[in-house]
Amino acid sequence: MAKPWATLGVDLHLEPAGSGGLRRGLTDALREAVRTGRLAPGTRLPSTRSLAADLGIARNTVAETYADLVAEGWLTARQGSGTRVAELAATPPSGRGAGPRHREPDRPTYSLLPGAPDLAAFPRTEWLRAARRALAAAPYDALGYGDPRGRPELRTALAGYLARVRGVRTDPERVLITSGFAHALRIAGTLLGARGVRTVAVESYGVGAYWGLLQQAGLATPALPYDELGTDTRALGGQDAVMLTPAHQFPMGMPLHPDRRAAVVDWSRRTGGLVLEDDYDGEFRYDRQPVGALQGLDPDRVIYFGTASKSLAPGLRLGWMVLPPALAEEAASAKGGVDTVGVLEQLTLAEFITSGAYDRHVRSSRLRYRRRRDALAAAVSARAPEVTVTGIAAGLHAVLRLPTGLEQPVIQAATWQGLALHGLAGYRHEGAVAEPLDALVVGYATPPDSAWAGALEALCRVLP
Repeated sequence: MAKPWATLGVDLHLEPAGSGGLRRGLTDALREAVRTGRLAPGTRLPSTRSLAADLGIARNTVAETYADLVAEGWLTARQGSGTRVAELAATPPSGRGAGPRHREPDRPTYSLLPGAPDLAAFPRTEWLRAARRALAAAPYDALGYGDPRGRPELRTALAGYLARVRGVRTDPERVLITSGFAHALRIAGTLLGARGVRTVAVESYGVGAYWGLLQQAGLATPALPYDELGTDTRALGGQDAVMLTPAHQFPMGMPLHPDRRAAVVDWSRRTGGLVLEDDYDGEFRYDRQPVGALQGLDPDRVIYFGTASKSLAPGLRLGWMVLPPALAEEAASAKGGVDTVGVLEQLTLAEFITSGAYDRHVRSSRLRYRRRRDALAAAVSARAPEVTVTGIAAGLHAVLRLPTGLEQPVIQAATWQGLALHGLAGYRHEGAVAEPLDALVVGYATPPDSAWAGALEALCRVLP
């Protein structure tokens, strides 16, 4: 039979000690836990019955200890709210923390950093409804360790959605669920290394952390040339693979030119090279027809990556890979023997997609972000005519071209204004084959609605 204490109250770790008797030892241990801050002010303590059962002592001993510490001011006791730690400043243990407390650097008042949507606009109510429906309908075995490829409900929903919206040609068996793009790229690096790949060409501008993940897998990452038409895939030669953002180059903002899309597919078929396609914000298009996924041109040669990080929120940690038939099983093995992505999030996203809530949210977000983009372009044109706004036909960020030599001074001025900004130089590959440019990469989707006007005003104040 279970011990009585197994089902009572909350847990509290105490070790009564000393030679002054059990009551004094318990009093000293509890006082020390409060004094040192291990029990924070306001913490509710177990009932006298529960703590007595846990410690195997008489209930009266605990009651007398609580009464002593209430009298001393360490605890408070009120009818109906139990016994709690008093609102006292904890004293750090001797020898530690005696110096001044570490102070975090001031956080910026506004942020226009790229890479995130407006998190305040996350559709909480609709997401909760989808979560309730998904959990109610989920079979019991859905809460087990699961298929390493991910839940079949989400893989099925994504296969249909990506075919309809992005022109991806796949089936649920070739979809692999991941914890975001970085996780997917680690899997791809392991997979490519195991297949003997040694070189993955990358774009002259991009995210250095992603190049680093490939390099950690032992892969070289030389840069392709970049010009006014974007990444020049005609330069592909003896590389084993290439990683691209063809629908909306990050961060420059242009789609891969049609001739160069054809060139990369031709290179892949001719040499057997693989294409890694990062379709990071494929849903957001404004002034032009959507550019379909490169994967649709040759599903046997392209590994397609997507996430919910831009459409919903990066904190969901939900991403996916669509793999060529010959690589699907190898990728699942590279991920591991069990699913490593939260099953409740997977089931919720599957329900969110199939119910139509995802489409509605994306359409609503697209309209809101387009208005912000228009406001950004208009404000810069009116107040900083020497700055050119580019890369705004799609996505959640814009590139603001600056006069030569002004990138760092503008970023420094933004820091003084409490505005977080990124310059283009931080996205340039060390081996870039491209003319250096002075520019800002402005994430206009990042601020919540309440901060958007202030962020835009702060930006205009620092522009030349």
